[in-house]
Amino acid sequence: MKKWTSIGGRVGSITVVALTLLAQPTRATRADDAPDAKKIDAIIGRSGEMNNGVYKIGLPRTDLKVRADGVDIKPTLALGSWMAFKRMSGHTMVMGDLVLLETEINPVLTKLEEKGIEISAVHNHILDEQPRVMYMHFMGMGDEEKLARALKDALSLSGTPMGPPAAGAPAASTTDWKKVQEALGVQGRERGGVLQVGVPRKEKITTADGMEVPGFMGTATAINFQPTDKGAAITGDFVMTASEVNPVIRELRKAGIQITALHSHMLDETPRLFFMHFWANDDAVKLAKGLRSALEKTNSAL
Repeated sequence: MKKWTSIGGRVGSITVVALTLLAQPTRATRADDAPDAKKIDAIIGRSGEMNNGVYKIGLPRTDLKVRADGVDIKPTLALGSWMAFKRMSGHTMVMGDLVLLETEINPVLTKLEEKGIEISAVHNHILDEQPRVMYMHFMGMGDEEKLARALKDALSLSGTPMGPPAAGAPAASTTDWKKVQEALGVQGRERGGVLQVGVPRKEKITTADGMEVPGFMGTATAINFQPTDKGAAITGDFVMTASEVNPVIRELRKAGIQITALHSHMLDETPRLFFMHFWANDDAVKLAKGLRSALEKTNSAL
C-alpha cells in the first residue's frame, strides 16, 4: 500500500503535479474514527456536516454576483467551495473544490503548495459567465488541524467568506419540485433556493493508498436546479468512467443540455473517473427526463 506525504513540509518545487507517494503499510480504519469537527470548525470559522465518517464544510461564494445565460447564479447552484475531511490509519485526508476568480487562482494555489496540499485540477465549470469563475480541486494528507489551517491561510488570499453565515437563511423557492424529482427518479433537497441532487456510483472509489472516497467527498454525480422564468437552470457534473463519457454526452445533447467542461478532479483514483459539467435553462421536467436518460448510461446507484 502507499500513502501521500504528510502535510507539514514542502512537497518539492511543484505547482500542479501528481501526488508524491511513499510506500507504507496501512491499518484498517475504525468505524468511529471520525475527524474532530469542533477543532476544524474553530479554525475555519464555520460548521459543516458529518456523513459516515466524512466531515464536510461548505463555503459558498456569497460575495460574488455572477451571471450566465441571463441567469443570476445562486451560490448553491454553482458557486459553492467545499472541503471534506476523512480519517484513515492515524492520518486525515482532505479533498475539496474552491471557487475562485481568475486573479485569486495563483495566490491561493501557491499558498496551498507551500503548505503541502496538492492541486489536482484547475478549470471552468460553466461558460460565458461574468465575472469569470474558475474551480480548483485539491487533495492533502496529514494532521487535520494543520490541514484546516493551511486551507484557512490559502482562502484568506481570496474573497471567500470564512466566518459564520450571515444571519437568516436564504429564502426557499416557491417551486414544487415533485414532478422534477419523479422525472429524475432521485430525491434531492432544497438549499438556498436550489434543488440539489447527489447520485453516488455503485462501485467503490479508492485512492492509491487504499482510502475509499465516498460520494460525499465528491465522487457522486451532482445535479442542481434553480428556478428561472423559463423553468429551471441546471448545472452540476456527471461522474463517469471513460467508457461512459460519450454515451452520456449523446443523451444530454438529445435533451438540449450543453456540455461545458470535461476533465479530471483527482490524480490517482481507481477506477479512473472523468467529470463532465453541463448547463441548460429550459422546462425543468423536460431537463430532468434528459438527465435521467444520461444517468442510466452510468454505473450510478439509481
